[in-house]
Amino acid sequence: MIIPFFFLPGQRMMLTSTLALLGLSLGLVANAFPTQQRENGKNWVVIVAGSNGWYNYRHQADACHAYQIVHRNGIPDEQIVVMMYDDLATNEQNPTPGVVINRPNGTDVYKGVPKDYTGDAVTADNFLAVLKGDSASAKGGSGKVLKSGPNDHVFVYFTDHGAPGLLAFPNDDVTMDFQLETYLGDWYSVNWMEDSDVEDLSKETLIKQFKIVRSHTNTSHVMQFGNKTLAHMKVMAFQGNAKPAPPMTLQPIAAPDLTPSPDVPLAILKRKLMRTNDISATKKYFSQITSHLKVRELLGETMRRVVETVTGEEIMTQRVLSAKLDLTQHQCYQAAVNNYKMRCFNWHITEYEYALRHLYALVNLCEGGYPTDSILMAMEKVCHFN
Repeated sequence: MIIPFFFLPGQRMMLTSTLALLGLSLGLVANAFPTQQRENGKNWVVIVAGSNGWYNYRHQADACHAYQIVHRNGIPDEQIVVMMYDDLATNEQNPTPGVVINRPNGTDVYKGVPKDYTGDAVTADNFLAVLKGDSASAKGGSGKVLKSGPNDHVFVYFTDHGAPGLLAFPNDDVTMDFQLETYLGDWYSVNWMEDSDVEDLSKETLIKQFKIVRSHTNTSHVMQFGNKTLAHMKVMAFQGNAKPAPPMTLQPIAAPDLTPSPDVPLAILKRKLMRTNDISATKKYFSQITSHLKVRELLGETMRRVVETVTGEEIMTQRVLSAKLDLTQHQCYQAAVNNYKMRCFNWHITEYEYALRHLYALVNLCEGGYPTDSILMAMEKVCHFN
C-alpha cells in the first residue's frame, strides 16, 4: 500500500513505520521501491478540511475541489472519504447559497461531495480511525474508513492550520512525535489541484507536479521529505483510475490577491472597512480590527514573557524568538504545547487562532535544552490571567 499525503507546509503526520514525502506528500511504502502497477489494486482517497467558519472558507473549498479531481478521474465514492465541517454552502454570508467556489468566478465545487464526516464529527480521532480502517472507533459520521489492501494506492489530502508537530481540527488536534469577502483557496492547494486539472495525469509524474507547484507557490515552502522513490510514479496512480479525464483549460488569475494564511481574518476585515460607506459599519469594522490587533499583540507579548521567564536574560530571549529549529525533543514540546493551550491560549477559539504562529518558540526552548518543568512553570507564572 502506497500513500501520498498532501498537506500544507510545516505539517507532518506519522501514519506507520515507513514514510516517504514528496511535494508535500507523505507516503506509506510497503515495499522498498514502489511500482506503478497495482496488480488489480484499487485507489482510495481521504480528503480532510480541518477548520470551520467563513474566515476559513478556503480550506473546505480546497477539499471540495480535491474531491472533484479524483471523482472526475474515475475513483468511485465508496473509495473516497471526505471530512469537512460543511458550514459554507448554507452560511448566511454566502451570496450564492448551496455553492462553493475555489477560484474567482469559478464553477461550483460543492455539488456531489460526500458528507462522510461533518460538523462535530470532524475530529482527530475520526481521522486516525479512517486511516487505520477502524470503523468501530469512528463516531458520528458515515463510518466509512479505508479498506485498502497491499496492492492498493491511498491518497490523503489534509488542509488546515498547523504548527510544528501539530495539525489542527475544529475542536482538537492531531499531534506528532516526530518531525466573497473571504479567501477562496490556499495558494499551494490551488496550485497542485489546478495543475491536476490541466495536465494529463497518466503522463505527469509526482516529481514534475512537485516542481511545477513549487515554482508557482511563493507564499509558503513547498518541500520534499523522506523516501523520494515515489517521484517516478505518475500522478494518476493516486488521483484516478486507469483512464484519466480530459485535461481542462483554465484562464490565468490576473490578480490572485495572495495573503499569508495567518493574516486572512485581518485582511477580510480591512477589505470590508474599505468597501463600506456606512458610518455604523465603519465603526464596527474598525473596532474589530483594533481588537484583532490587540489580541495579536497580547499573544506575541505572552510568548515573549514565557521565553524570558525561562531564559532569564534578554539576549537569549531574542535568540529563542528569532530561531526556527527542527523539532527533535518531542516529549518536552508536547508537554509544553498542551500546557500552553490549557493555561494560556486555546487556538481552537477563533479569537486566539494566531497563537499557533508562536508555538515555534516552544520548539526552540525544548531544543535549547531548557527543562520541561521550567517551561511549564513559566507558563503558570505568565498566564495566570487564564
